[in-house]
Amino acid sequence: MMRRNKKSGFTLIEMMITVLIIGITTLTAVYLYQDKIKRGRRIDAVNALLSISLAEERYRSNNTTYGTLAQVWGGVTASQEGYYTLAISNVSATTYTVTATGTGTQTTDTEDATSCATLTLTMSSGTITKSPATCWPT
Repeated sequence: MMRRNKKSGFTLIEMMITVLIIGITTLTAVYLYQDKIKRGRRIDAVNALLSISLAEERYRSNNTTYGTLAQVWGGVTASQEGYYTLAISNVSATTYTVTATGTGTQTTDTEDATSCATLTLTMSSGTITKSPATCWPT
């Protein structure tokens, strides 16, 4: 009677498929993690824009126009965490625009195929507009 030796273990193909599945899963997890980090850092811009907006209103209550970044924010051009640069433009008696522009990895921040690298808050005759709208928390 002939005996057949039954071999057990993984074949090379099975091992390669396992490595491929682990690699794809890892890449997906890293991408999703980086996306969440960018969203979290976006709060740095939102906080800065809202704080500057409050400072503008406080400044306007004592002056005839809204103020420049130097007048209302002490000239600081970086957000608290440093992920965004800040600027104020279109300053008048009824209007101002505050802009937060991403730096570093925040320059590639997106939400639903919309670039969130630059967030703006515009006050015009008592109406505040936040853009891009999809990048602001609801």
